[in-house]
Amino acid sequence: MIRKILIANRGEIAVRIIRACAEMGVRSVAIYTEPDRFSLHVKKADEAYSLGADPLAGYLNVHRIVNLAVATGCDAIHPGYGFLSENAEFAEVCARRGVTFIGPSAEVIRRMGDKTEARKAMIAAGLPVTPGSDGNLANVEEAVGLARELGYPVMLKATSGGGGRGIRRCDNEEELRRNYDRVISEATKAFGRADVFMEKCVVDPRHIEVQVLADHHGNAIHLYERDCSIQRRNQKLIEIAPSPQLDEAQRQYIGGLAVIAAKAVVYTNAGTVEFLLDENDRFYFMEMNTRVQVEHTITETITGVDIVEEQIRIAAGLPLRFAQHEIQRRGYAMQFRVNAEDPKNDFLPSFGRISRYYAPGGPGVRTDTAIYTGYEIPSHFDSMLAKVIVWALGWDDVVARGERALRDMGLSGIRHTIPYYLEILRHPDFRSGRFDTSFVESHPELLNYSLKRNRHQLAAVLAAAIVAHTGQ
Repeated sequence: MIRKILIANRGEIAVRIIRACAEMGVRSVAIYTEPDRFSLHVKKADEAYSLGADPLAGYLNVHRIVNLAVATGCDAIHPGYGFLSENAEFAEVCARRGVTFIGPSAEVIRRMGDKTEARKAMIAAGLPVTPGSDGNLANVEEAVGLARELGYPVMLKATSGGGGRGIRRCDNEEELRRNYDRVISEATKAFGRADVFMEKCVVDPRHIEVQVLADHHGNAIHLYERDCSIQRRNQKLIEIAPSPQLDEAQRQYIGGLAVIAAKAVVYTNAGTVEFLLDENDRFYFMEMNTRVQVEHTITETITGVDIVEEQIRIAAGLPLRFAQHEIQRRGYAMQFRVNAEDPKNDFLPSFGRISRYYAPGGPGVRTDTAIYTGYEIPSHFDSMLAKVIVWALGWDDVVARGERALRDMGLSGIRHTIPYYLEILRHPDFRSGRFDTSFVESHPELLNYSLKRNRHQLAAVLAAAIVAHTGQ
């Protein structure tokens, strides 16, 4: 079994992995750059080491991180998500140095990270894939010609893209020509490759993804699906498990497709197969993420499976502990990504010092975060502050619990997205459980919320401040 893990990440996911290590009796090693010197993951790990002053370079330095793992006696490295989590070179260097990479093989990371190769693999496996280019586009003229065949709208996508970046919708030839160089530029800056491909745009789809686990013994299972349709500019905001929009037949069908996909590429560890569901209830493969997802929490909540612990066990060569028929789901779970952004100012990042923070509690509430009162939010990283996860037996109950938990959460000193999420929860389209990826753009009126609507939260913050001041 693995005895010591270096966590090649920061923030809430690093804290999440540290907690899994503690429960398994595995020692944890944190890394940090200067802006994270006082971060929670540094405080909670068994050991912590600085990678220098540069905010980002340390977290992206493959050789330095692996060298540190070797020097500190680590058996394995957990990459979390983001940074080097889907970097095939990182997995290769780990293998050469005798350090277990907690994820799939470098070959699988490389193949599924190349969106055109992933499409080919899924077509060969018999999965439904949206019509599009056979490979990367050679130039804008090829793109224009293909778009005429497919019919507008179309999507230009970075071949090595991820996280919603390097994607542009084009509704006509003029937009296609204008966006082609932009996507090339975005792809080059974000992913180091100028390759792009094209797909027919599925208009206002529902975004459904399936969590899979696969071991080194040929076993693969799914842990049901998540609905990630509430998103803004391809960035997820609220995630739900299972989807309130699927019936049981659809649920079994898409879960089966995800397992087929995992087996087709000889996948190991935790992964996510993402699909689009069109207005005619047809599923299309979109991509496969070869890492733990931000929203893995809601799958854990409805199934009782600790996904991070399973990642570590699989990496250690152990077989899956569960057969597919043993995976049972119960109730609904919902996750809110609490971001340091100002929804009323085009979601502009709001970095600064958190003057007051306390987590919501009560039945069916979980908070994953790395913040605390007095924490200074670095401006160099993603704006996500916390993930609030709620669970309840029924759909109406989980919506009500989400509203209560968000009102309970105390967070001041910076702007954040909680008031906006409360407006979403109150909207009848959301409460009915029928929504798609156009929800946010289709309801700009939800940004006109009043602080008076959130008087319960403000009152709680004020009360806490009075108690802190008086010492009572």
